[in-house]
Amino acid sequence: MLGKLFKKKGSNEIELFAPVDGEIVPLEEVPDPVFSEQMMGDGIAIKPFNGKVISPVDGDIVQVFPTKHAVGVKAGNGAEILIHIGLETVALDGEGFTVRVKEGDKVKKGDPLVDIDLAVVSEKASSTVTPMLITNMNDIETLDKQDVKQVRASEDVVITIK
Repeated sequence: MLGKLFKKKGSNEIELFAPVDGEIVPLEEVPDPVFSEQMMGDGIAIKPFNGKVISPVDGDIVQVFPTKHAVGVKAGNGAEILIHIGLETVALDGEGFTVRVKEGDKVKKGDPLVDIDLAVVSEKASSTVTPMLITNMNDIETLDKQDVKQVRASEDVVITIK
């Protein structure tokens, strides 16, 4: 509570880069209400073209799910970013995922986070669509999504937050 009272106004603006190469899917079109109704936060989703998931920003790894399907990164401005790889992927119990980081690691934009076997995930999960959400929206002043259709990991800015 005190942190919010004494928080500096006008905190740093940061850019979030695409965590995977792929096609942007509007969050409201993701076929899972947890994401489409923004129950966990606002952001974007990407249908990946390959199996490389990279850090969208410089930050700290704050969570690696035991099922390897999701990673949490905390950016320097305090934004908490969740990259959730595919839909209904918890049931895979790690099959098809190779995690490259652990909790507590410091990462730079473009550092590898997770390798995905897209064939396995495509066959066994309901979708490969990968949402990237800001989970602490109450701490975010502004979130601007870029109007892009296809993105390249670590090259294209997809969200600007402050």
